[in-house]
Amino acid sequence: MKANTKAYIALIFICIVWGTTYMAIWVGVAHYPPFLFAGVRQTVAGLILMFIALMVSKQKDLSMQNILRQMLVGFLMLTMGNGGVTWGEKYIPSGIAALLCSMMPLFAVLFNLFSSKKDHFNATIGFGLLLGVCGVGLIFRHNLADMTKPAYIGGMLAVLTATCCWALGSIVNKKHIAPVNPFFNSGLQLLFGGLFMLMLSPAIDSYKDFRLWNKEGLEAMLYLIIFGSVLAYAAYMYALSALPVGIATIYAYINPLIAVIVGYIVLNEDVNIYTGMAFVTIVISVYLVNRGYRKQHIADQKPASKTAVAFPESVADS
Repeated sequence: MKANTKAYIALIFICIVWGTTYMAIWVGVAHYPPFLFAGVRQTVAGLILMFIALMVSKQKDLSMQNILRQMLVGFLMLTMGNGGVTWGEKYIPSGIAALLCSMMPLFAVLFNLFSSKKDHFNATIGFGLLLGVCGVGLIFRHNLADMTKPAYIGGMLAVLTATCCWALGSIVNKKHIAPVNPFFNSGLQLLFGGLFMLMLSPAIDSYKDFRLWNKEGLEAMLYLIIFGSVLAYAAYMYALSALPVGIATIYAYINPLIAVIVGYIVLNEDVNIYTGMAFVTIVISVYLVNRGYRKQHIADQKPASKTAVAFPESVADS
């Protein structure tokens, strides 16, 4: 099986699993302090993934440069990214959180444009990203009015900041992928991200009415550790290493749709015509973003004429 095929399979897995984690996080923070909950989840997941990675390959890069790099990515993507979303879902519905997170590919493209001289934007990619955001907006059309309530502002800002940090962490990780045992490095990112959240928890979380044992909360924790962190995060790091950032982050458009389907099946939530419209819109947006990157890649491979304008290279080569 070709590497790109495996990467696309990993991306499909991410789209499905991370689409279910919004509901699991919502269940978890209903019973546990957000940063404590997310910190335990990611720390345990990091240790598990590191152990599995070492069982498969004994190679590991424990140089200070690599450790500091994984700490940075872990802080951006896990502490600020996952931690911010988890904290935000304490105050806003999981659907609103998913809607805000769907903007992540847009931030990733913008960060690429600002951080690299060889990347450029084209109308196809821009229209595809815009269409994807509109599609997600259709899914949560009836929830948008709630976003104006003062009680939601803190949670919204937290999730929006988290989305920016996750996008930035994805760019940093993409540009500095370590060739030695990348899955071990993913475990390091989870571990460091989780430890940072545990250190921040006493300053951010409220432990009022905290109880260690709660069946629903612990079940959500177990699901998030195994599927949301160990398996899906490893799959994301693999997809990110083999696919352009703009394609690897497409999952952010699909996740909210999965979240709606899970809500319909598990919680008997309403599914209406806007859900179908959103699905069609999102599929078209995915096609357009892929087409935009393919056009860039083909154009960059063609030898430029002496009179041609020298555009930067595609994100696909970053």
